[in-house]
Amino acid sequence: MPKDHGIGASPKRREDLRFLTGTGNYTDDINLYGQLYVHFLRSDVAHGRLNKVDTSDAAGMPGVVRIFTGDDFAGVGGLPCGWQVTDKHGQPMQEPGHPVLAQGKVRHVGDPIAAVVAESYEQARDAAEAIVLDIEELPAVIDMKAALKEGAPKVHDDLTSNLCYDWGFVEENKAATDAAFQTAAHVTTLELVNNRLVANPMEPRVAVGDYNRSTDESTLYSTSQNPHVIRLLMGAFVLGIPEHKLRVVAPDVGGGFGTKIFHYAEEAFCTFAARQLKRPVKWTSTRSEAFMSDAHGRDHVTKIELALDKDNNFVALRTETYANMGAYLSTFAPSVPTWLHGTLMAGNYRTPLIYVNVKAVFTNTVPVDAYRGAGRPEATYQLERVIDKAARELGVDPIKLRRQNFITQFPYATPVAVEYDTGNYVATMDKLEEIADLSGFEARRKASEAKGKLRGLGVNCYIEACGIAPSNLVGQLGARAGLYESATVRVNATGSISVMTGSHSHGQGHETAFPQVIAEMLGIDESMIEIVHGDTAKGPMGMGTYGSRSLAVGGSAMVRATEKIINKAKKIAAHLMEASDADIEVKDGKFHVAGTDKSVAWGDVTLAAYVPHNYPLEDIEPGLEETAFYDPSNFTYPSGAYCCEVEVDPDTGRVTIERFSAADDFGNIINPMIVSGQVHGGIGQGIGQALLEGCVYDENGQLLTGSYMDYAMPRASDVPFYTVDHSCVTPCTHNPLGVKGCGEAGAIGSPPAVVNAVIDALQSAGKTVTHIDMPLSPNRVWAAMNA
Repeated sequence: MPKDHGIGASPKRREDLRFLTGTGNYTDDINLYGQLYVHFLRSDVAHGRLNKVDTSDAAGMPGVVRIFTGDDFAGVGGLPCGWQVTDKHGQPMQEPGHPVLAQGKVRHVGDPIAAVVAESYEQARDAAEAIVLDIEELPAVIDMKAALKEGAPKVHDDLTSNLCYDWGFVEENKAATDAAFQTAAHVTTLELVNNRLVANPMEPRVAVGDYNRSTDESTLYSTSQNPHVIRLLMGAFVLGIPEHKLRVVAPDVGGGFGTKIFHYAEEAFCTFAARQLKRPVKWTSTRSEAFMSDAHGRDHVTKIELALDKDNNFVALRTETYANMGAYLSTFAPSVPTWLHGTLMAGNYRTPLIYVNVKAVFTNTVPVDAYRGAGRPEATYQLERVIDKAARELGVDPIKLRRQNFITQFPYATPVAVEYDTGNYVATMDKLEEIADLSGFEARRKASEAKGKLRGLGVNCYIEACGIAPSNLVGQLGARAGLYESATVRVNATGSISVMTGSHSHGQGHETAFPQVIAEMLGIDESMIEIVHGDTAKGPMGMGTYGSRSLAVGGSAMVRATEKIINKAKKIAAHLMEASDADIEVKDGKFHVAGTDKSVAWGDVTLAAYVPHNYPLEDIEPGLEETAFYDPSNFTYPSGAYCCEVEVDPDTGRVTIERFSAADDFGNIINPMIVSGQVHGGIGQGIGQALLEGCVYDENGQLLTGSYMDYAMPRASDVPFYTVDHSCVTPCTHNPLGVKGCGEAGAIGSPPAVVNAVIDALQSAGKTVTHIDMPLSPNRVWAAMNA
C-alpha cells in the first residue's frame, strides 16, 4: 500500500495552493513606497565603438529623475566570473571586464548603454527613445571558427585574441588516445552542432533595489536561484557593500532552468541606483528584452570520434569542441564546456582512453552559460549520437552495442577523472525495453507505413554528475566559491519547526519534499514544518539551487542539522524520564525508553527545551536550534535509458513524437510524484531543443529569433503522454539520504533519443541520411530526405 506521508509518499505540493489561486508572491508583485522605474537603452548593433551618448534632451522629459551611463560606473567593479579555467598549457583563461553599463564599446545586440530612471515605466521608456547615440559600427564576429582566424575582429581590444581558453582533458591521455585510433578496427566520426537555446522561464527577470538611509542598508529583490551568491558577488566585487549591509530576497520564482543563477547587470544597477537616488528602483524585463539579455544555453560545434576493436568494444574516444562564450563571461560559463562536460564523456560505457579538447570563444552575441543540464546534455548528445551512428555503420543493434559496452562493476573510475559510486545500466535498459514495448515496434512501424508515414525508434542512455562537489576539488578546478549547502532547523517551544535553507526553489517543490525528510526522521506530521528560503537575512550562507543539488546537498544539510536536534532532544527526554540518553529511541513523534513502556511526546520535549525548569543547565543548554553545513564528498550519478518513437511525414518532413519512455535511476526517491513531474518537464525541454528551438544570429550579429514569432517553443500538442519509471534504484553511497539528482535528467536524455529516432525513420525508407543538426525542423528533415 502506498505511503501517505514521509519519505516515499506523494502528497500534493503545498506551494501549489498559492500558485494556482493567484496568491503567490513574485518579485514583480513587490511595489515599494516612492518606487521609481528603469528602462534600459540597449544596443541595436552587435559591435560598435561608443563615441557619444547624448542624454540632454531626454533628461528634461516629464518624470525623468536621472539618466545613468557607463561614466557613472567608472569607479564601480564589473560583473565577476565565478569560475576560472586553466588551459592545456597551464595558462589562465582570458577574462575581460564586464561593465554594468557599456563603456567605450558595445559588444552584442542588447548590451545596455544607458538606464533611464523615471516616475513611471512609460516615462522612462519614452525618454530612452530621445537619447542620441553616436555608435561607430564595427565588423561583428559571430561564427566561432571565424572568430579564431588571424585578423578576425576582436570582441575585446585588450585581449590577445577571441580565444578564452584552449582546454585539453585529460592531457596525459592524448598521445595514447591518438595511438588507439591508429590501430582501431573501426572508427566512427560525426560532426554536429548543439544548438543555442533561450531558456524562456515562465517569469521574466525582475529586480527591485531599495535603500534605507537610516541604517545604510541596501535590499535587492530579485528573481534569483541563489540569493546568497548574488549578495556575495554584487556586494564584494561590484558595488563594494559589506554583506551585513546588503540583503538579497528572492520570493516565489517562476522557473529558472539555470538562467536565474547568474549575477546580472540589472540587479547591480537597481541596487546602485537606489543608493544614489535614495528611492526604490524597479526593473521588469519584457520578453523581448529577455531574448537579448538573459544568458543563453548550449551553442557548441563538435567533432567526435569513436574507436572500436574487432569485437565492437569501445577502445577510445576523442572530441574537439568549439564552445561559445558570447561577448562576456557569465557567472559560471567557463565551467560548463569543461568540468561539467568533459568529465562526463565516458557516459555509461567502458572506454579506456578519452581525450576532450574545448576551445572557448568570444563572439558578438549574448553571453552563454548553464542551461538545464549544463554541459551534461552536450556530452550525452555527442556520445549517444556517435554510438548510434557506429551501430548503423557496423550493422549491429544499437541496444546490443550499448549493452556490450556498459560499465557493470562499481565503483568505477573513468578515464576523465570522476568515480561513479553506484549504478545499474543493465537494469534501466531492461526496464526501458519493458515499458517501451520494443517487441511491438515493428507492428507499429507497419501501421505507420500503411498511413504513408515513416516510423523510427531511437534509444539513448545517459549519466549525469550533479550535486557538484566537493569544495576542495572544485576549488582546484577553478571554482571561486564553495559548493556546500546549509540548513538551520529551529524547533519552536510548541513543537513546530522552521527550516532555513540556502536551497531556493524555482518550481521544484521544496516546500513539500523537504518537510517529508524531516517528518520521517522525527515521526511528526509534515504540516508542522515550514521551509524558509530565498532571503539572505533569514538563514545561513547557502549556495542556491542548480545542478540538481537540492536534495542531495541541501537535503543532506537538513538531515545533519536534524540529527543534532534529535541528539539534544534525546538528552532532554532522557532527563524527563530519568533514563540514559543512550536508551532513547524516536518513533511516531515520541521519545521511548528502549525495552519499556515509558515515553514522552515530541511537544513535551520541545516545551522543556524552552522552559528548562526541570533539567540541569550545566549539562544541557536551553533552546532547540541547530545549524549544519554539508559539503559532499562526490557528485551523485543518476542515470537512465530513454526511448522515443516518431512518425515522419515524407511529403513535408514534419516529425511527430508518438511515444516516449524513460527509465531512470535516481537513487532513493523522496516524493515520486515530484520526481515524475521533473522528468516530464525535462523531456519536454529536450524535445523542444531537438525539434523546435534554435537561437539564430545573422552575419551582422542581429538576433533573428528575438521573439516567440521566430523562436518556436514546445506546446502541449508537440509532446506525447510519457511513460516514466524510476523503480531501478541504486542508492547514492555518500550522502545520508541515498538520493541522486532528478531535475535535469529529462533534458539530458531526450534530445539524442529524438534525433536517433528520426534518423532511424529515414533510414527505414532507404535514405542515406546519417545526421541532421537540431532543431529537426520540417524544412531540415525534408531537405535531408531529398538531398
